[in-house]
Amino acid sequence: MRRYFSFVIILGVVTATLLAAPEPQTARTRIADGFDIPVGPPDGEGYYKARGYRPRGHQGEDWNGLGGGNTDLGDPVFSTAHGLVVYARDARMGWGNVVIIRHVYLEKGKTLTVDSLYGHLDRIFVREGQQVSRGQKVGTIGTNHGMYPAHLHFEIRKNLSIGIHASAFRRDYSNYYSPSDFILSRRTLPGAGRSALVAIRTFKGQEGYPYSGTDKQITSKKSKSSPKDSASSRRRGFRVDRFGDLKSF
Repeated sequence: MRRYFSFVIILGVVTATLLAAPEPQTARTRIADGFDIPVGPPDGEGYYKARGYRPRGHQGEDWNGLGGGNTDLGDPVFSTAHGLVVYARDARMGWGNVVIIRHVYLEKGKTLTVDSLYGHLDRIFVREGQQVSRGQKVGTIGTNHGMYPAHLHFEIRKNLSIGIHASAFRRDYSNYYSPSDFILSRRTLPGAGRSALVAIRTFKGQEGYPYSGTDKQITSKKSKSSPKDSASSRRRGFRVDRFGDLKSF
């Protein structure tokens, strides 16, 4: 009899836990049929990689126009692949205007997911929850409000929990891909014309994220940076690693 009552109690606790657990939050998005460089697509024509990915150092790539300096300020930035916008805001700090797009792709019979991040943007042209296509314009190259010379900071993340608070995660291949290596090995992928469900609301430590704000939180206005700010940025050179590994170029 005791065993019976114990079983009933355990069953009741398990049932109550399952009923109280929040339902997984998902959204449907178009499967990526391949990936392109986000500036001068598909191959980055007219741009060069001023700084590459380095584990425990720089977690993405910095792309600059061939003219250097702020000559690429306001140049278009494109989505690397089909996907769903999960972040489109001014994150301030060392980020400035940021867009994060979530991509589903097929590889070796598996359905995989990555986030692409576009940082230091001058303007944002997409909103959270919006579906975007490969090569669609999502923003323009900026300076993070005059903090840096104009360039695009671009990341490919395998960990969907990172969001903006990157310092809480290991800065290595367990959480990130080398963007160019990832793209060049996935230029063409199967699954064209298909869609799949993808997890949303996965970022840790970000209250109200995502889709909770008004359109006022999603900036499409040009970043305010004075000529003095821009000149100061040019003198400083590239000091763009938010993790303390500051190095001028």
